[in-house]
Amino acid sequence: MDAILERSHQLKQDLTDFVFDAEDELAQALETYAAVKSRRGSGDNFQQELIIDSFITEGRVGDDSPLDLFIQSHQDLSESDRKLIKSWHRTFIGLFAITKILPDGFELRNWLTDKHYTVKFNNAQKLQEMSRLKEGEILLTRISPVTDSYWTFSGPYTQMGKLGKPKLAVAIGNFKENYKEHLYGDAPELLEEAWQSVEVYHQQFLDFFGADEVTMPGYQLNKKNGEFQEILTKKRLEEAGVDPSKSLEEVAQEAGIGEEEIKAVAEEFGTDSQAVSQMFNNKNGTSKMVTPKVELPADLKKAEQVTAISHPRWGQIFLPTYTKVKAILEAEDWQSVEGAEKLIRFYLQDKSINAFIWHRLAEQYPTQLEKVLQTFLQRPEFQLQTDLDTLLQEYNKPIEPELPEIASVPIHLNNLFQEAVVEVHKSKPKEKSQKQSAKGFQK
Repeated sequence: MDAILERSHQLKQDLTDFVFDAEDELAQALETYAAVKSRRGSGDNFQQELIIDSFITEGRVGDDSPLDLFIQSHQDLSESDRKLIKSWHRTFIGLFAITKILPDGFELRNWLTDKHYTVKFNNAQKLQEMSRLKEGEILLTRISPVTDSYWTFSGPYTQMGKLGKPKLAVAIGNFKENYKEHLYGDAPELLEEAWQSVEVYHQQFLDFFGADEVTMPGYQLNKKNGEFQEILTKKRLEEAGVDPSKSLEEVAQEAGIGEEEIKAVAEEFGTDSQAVSQMFNNKNGTSKMVTPKVELPADLKKAEQVTAISHPRWGQIFLPTYTKVKAILEAEDWQSVEGAEKLIRFYLQDKSINAFIWHRLAEQYPTQLEKVLQTFLQRPEFQLQTDLDTLLQEYNKPIEPELPEIASVPIHLNNLFQEAVVEVHKSKPKEKSQKQSAKGFQK
């Protein structure tokens, strides 16, 4: 084992002891960090170990990280030790496939970003634990840099076995849900591109609807959104070099894709497979490329009013109750409005109502919202300007935006998801299958 690899193990143990033994602001920061992270996980041993390990490299105590504080309190560290510890700020969690077994580690592929790593064991226990793993298995774990050419494992790992494309797609979906802030942890360029796609989508929303907030009957919004998606699809086809004037059959033949595969993907994304069949069965080849049918869920289509709100970072939100909340805030006696308390409670407790919505209401109705919350919370001293973010955090609402669902995804993931859909479709009995229900707009 390389001396620096062996040294990395000792330094990591010293760092962990340093954090556990702390009794000052560092201990308070760990407690706060663990409390926030614990709300969003299962609470099992893996998560508890992961929280400690991630705090060491990601936690903050004022302007410093635990890594910085460790270096400051250990003046006898060599320059190479300091350089190694500082490099651990690049530690990240990923969903890795074992692509090759090495005598002292693995070659890994991070499925989230399609980047490859040589990862070595830095202690005998980890070597013994992981020696039973096979090529092709999937791991959920964190890795830390050791040199410019290889990394080492950091913290716990979850062995997920060999996964077919459908199960791998599910695992990636779970990762996106549970570790949103680490989605592209080793690929800032992909993360930046994803965020830019949200800004572009927001601008396209503004161009089409003429405002960042529109309210209309559910059936009408569903129709308008279909028109919106058709415009976006046409633009994407043109950008991809696909002629929108060609029939679906012509495009499919050129791509070597069969009708069954097209129908499988179409059904998964909410498109009527009968419509796809009709396009294929048009013998004259005059049927044009069409946008997949994008619909609101049934409850929103039937809603009397649905408000669509767009933001360049938070993405798009669709609310059937937004006008009711505004009516509560505009009422002289908000408690006289039927269902007012129930709706305020829903806006606090339901994760679909994010901090952006609360801040938007606070900006439009500062005085009224403050009075409503003072009464509802039974906190007469509550001040909207200073206490709102703390309140939202009490209800587990992130204050900063997380990458929304409308963000673009890397091509290799998009391909995986589509291949997974086709694979699932092929494995189903040849009988009419029920469409999956989906929340929000189906894309």
